[in-house]
Amino acid sequence: MSGGRYHLVSLPVSIDRSHDPEAAFQKIRSVIPADSGTTISPFPIPEFKIGTLDTLVLQADELAKLDANVEAAVNKVVDVLKNIVPGQEGGYKLVNEKPVDRYLESFQWNKVKYRADKSIGENMAALQREVTALDVDIKTAYSNYQNIKASLVNVQRKTSGNLLTRSLAPLLRKDDFIQDSEYLETLLVVVPKTLQKEWIKTYEVLAPFVVPRSSYKLAEDEEYALYNVTLFKRSTPEFISKARAHKFTPRDFKWSEDAAEREEQEARDIERQERQMFNEVVRLARTAYSDQFAAWIHVKALRVFVESVLRYGLPLDFVNAVIRSKSEKYAKKVKSNLEEEFGYLGGNAFGRDKKGKIKDDVADVTAGVHGLQVDYSPFCYFEFEVL
Repeated sequence: MSGGRYHLVSLPVSIDRSHDPEAAFQKIRSVIPADSGTTISPFPIPEFKIGTLDTLVLQADELAKLDANVEAAVNKVVDVLKNIVPGQEGGYKLVNEKPVDRYLESFQWNKVKYRADKSIGENMAALQREVTALDVDIKTAYSNYQNIKASLVNVQRKTSGNLLTRSLAPLLRKDDFIQDSEYLETLLVVVPKTLQKEWIKTYEVLAPFVVPRSSYKLAEDEEYALYNVTLFKRSTPEFISKARAHKFTPRDFKWSEDAAEREEQEARDIERQERQMFNEVVRLARTAYSDQFAAWIHVKALRVFVESVLRYGLPLDFVNAVIRSKSEKYAKKVKSNLEEEFGYLGGNAFGRDKKGKIKDDVADVTAGVHGLQVDYSPFCYFEFEVL
């Protein structure tokens, strides 16, 4: 199971008296609900170059926007996979050849792609460039696939549809048409079966210069019959107009000896292109999901780092963890337990009521203020869901 709700938390090592990172991590672990669906793992983040306080505040806002953009890009890839391999998309949602949960549980910063000796801003720019390029590639490939898929549907309709839409070439012979005449031509008309008697009775008088007794049935299906009719070319426009008024449907068709063969070859070519494009989109979507999801988690790692510095200051003595909950119910319990244990880190924002339970004073103050929403945690905390 790769989906679920995840929590990224960062707490100062001072939550344990020893100020030891491992002891601090174990203290976080001790407050996590002890059930088979909740896991906790270290979430190591390298130390980056830190600019001014103003720069960090701006970067926190920019990272929040980048986070949302990358999440949207990841979900677009998921949608593509759902559309092209419905019901099987889970098998393609791997990150570095690992299921999502295993990738997060064993997360390591990619120092090759995003060097820790570069600034936070430089790494943000690199992540943005990568995600944008992948997003463009997958959109282009998927659009091309949709176009070729539509062409394939049209070709298949020619062989499986009714006489209004299907290809007529396999149904016809050369003798069904007047050949090489300067004045005469043969039209093909699809007639609803319920109107066949009316067709026989009226086709000769729909327009001037229709050859009498020139129409006969060439093919039929469950709903329609296909007739030919021979007339003078100068009467064709009027005949077509009158035929449509009587609910007869002229089909545009020019006889050719190799028409059926050419259509079969076209169908084979489009089917081959569709298979090739399908494989290409699946390959690209799988690669894009892996790279974009990894980029998304690196963006979140940067958010955790920046937020931790802003909250806890220097030196960089804090411990990071990723927690996975199997459901929304357990996700709420995880956050509740963390706030119960570490709510004191929020200072005056998180007091306790008479029963000793955590009381969100910020929420109390802002309650009832129209348009103001505050979701404040007493420590560095990010929750997200993987679809």
